[in-house]
Parts: sequence; structure tokens; C-alpha cells
Amino acid sequence: MGVTAASGTPQYSGTFVPEIWSGKFLVKFYIQTCLTKIANTDYEGEIKKDGDKVIIRQIADITTRKYSKGANLIHQRPEAPNKELEISEARYFDFICDDIDKYQTDMRLMDAWTTNANKNMQIDIENEVFADIYSDAASTNKGATAGAKTSGYNLGASGAPVAITKTNILELIVDSASVLDETNSPDDDRWYLMPPFATGMIKKSDLKDASLSGDAESILRKKSGEVGEVGGFMLYRNNNLTSVTDGSFTAWHLMAGHKSALSFASQITEMDTLKAESTFGQIVRGLNAYGYEVLKTSQLADVYVRKG
Repeated sequence: MGVTAASGTPQYSGTFVPEIWSGKFLVKFYIQTCLTKIANTDYEGEIKKDGDKVIIRQIADITTRKYSKGANLIHQRPEAPNKELEISEARYFDFICDDIDKYQTDMRLMDAWTTNANKNMQIDIENEVFADIYSDAASTNKGATAGAKTSGYNLGASGAPVAITKTNILELIVDSASVLDETNSPDDDRWYLMPPFATGMIKKSDLKDASLSGDAESILRKKSGEVGEVGGFMLYRNNNLTSVTDGSFTAWHLMAGHKSALSFASQITEMDTLKAESTFGQIVRGLNAYGYEVLKTSQLADVYVRKG
């Protein structure tokens, strides 16, 4: 629409103020993803096509026995079942960039749209994975009586999610660490996924003081999805975690774990451009094959909460 003309004045819209196609795009904001930060991706290079299966060998537990002089030794034949990481999932994108669009803007539309497709694919895959894996946490790593040895930690249960506030969220993080401690989870490479409202509570808590969190800088100064290290966990803000309606509340499945718990493998197996038959333009399409598996359920905790 051109500049408004006074009454009785001819409107020459399009003559003096012509329509212009901008070479710039409106900024697109994407949900930050962190799947590859919390999962091990050791087997990613072995994917070739959708449907492949990666066989992962496990280390057997070796038994030690009390020794007595003169007693016959008992031989152990170490056995450990293999784990299978099936590359059984795939997502694709397929779009047409009309030739007329390419000429009406000096930006490379296909590159911009391909970037958008890849970003959205990351978000969709993360939503799928997180909605599926929280239920794989060991039975001792969830519920109102979590803890493999003590059953003494409340991580929330259906009908009774933990109501978290800025005053008790640190306690919840420490309890989650204790639950993993009771399964002999290694101290390094631990992670914790929280929705924005929970990480916001952390920033309102005493941990905003860098001297208390142990970080070189205050948690308040963090700019990325990586909130900081608390209670032995690297905390990540993530907006793809699963939420459910529980009574009158919205409850969330937060997750805590060790990097050995989850294996993820993803690879773009097809990517090509070709001339469209039904119009003047180029077809751009890509196929991403991927798979994921919880390899160590004892290293994964499901923390069921609501906003307090």
C-alpha cells in the first residue's frame, strides 16, 4: 500500500513508491537443541542407509572371589549381551524453489530454506526422542521412592509431581545426583535437562552468585542453552521436553543422566537438487536416517515436576 493521498489527489502507487523485494529475510528464531551434547555419538560414522543396525559390544562384569590356600579356582567365562542400535527412523524435507522467486530477490533462497529445514529437523527429532526415552529410566531412578539403595528420594510420580520453586530446586538437583550416585554413575559427563521455567528459578535462587555455583561467571550471565554446572550436572535449558496434563497442573518430565545412558546416531544419507517437472524451478530434498537407544537405564533418571 502506497502513501495515502489527500482527497481529490490522484494516487500513483507503484509509480513513485515502487514495490521492492528485499534481499534480507525476517529473522527466524529456533529452539536450541542439545541432544548431541547429552548422548554419546560414538557410532554415528557407521551409518550408511536407513535400516542399518549397529551392534554394540558390552563389557562383561568380572566376578572376584575369596581365595583360600589349596582350594580349586573357579573359572568364569565372561559374557555380556550385545546391544543393538537400529537406524530405523528417518525424516525428510522436500521443497520447490520457483525460478521466479530466485530472480525476485538477490538472496539464495534455496540455501536459506535448506538451513531452515535442517534446524526444524533437529527440533522434531529431539521432541521425538525426549518423549520416548524418559520412561526407560530404571525403576529405582524415578517415582516418590527413588534410590537403588535407600528409596529415599522423591522425584515425583503420576498424580503427585514435585512442585519446584526457587527455594527447593537446588535440593531437587542434589537429590537427583544422589539417585545416580546409588547406581554408581560416573561423576563426569553428567547432564540435566530442564524447561525454561525451571532454569529461570535457578537464576532467581542463591546460585546466581558465582561464588556459590563454583563457576567463573554467574549463571545469570550465561547466554546459551548451557546454564552452568550445579551439583555435578551440566544444566541445559530445553524447550522440547515432554509435558502432560496431571489433574489441574501441567507436569514435565525433566531428565538427568550420564552421557553413557543414551546413544544417538544421525546422518544425512541423501541430499540432492533436481529440475521440477511440473513448474519452472528446482526441487531440493534431503533424507536424514537416525536411531537412538537407551543403553544404560541405570544412568538415566526421570524427574516429574510441576511449577510451584
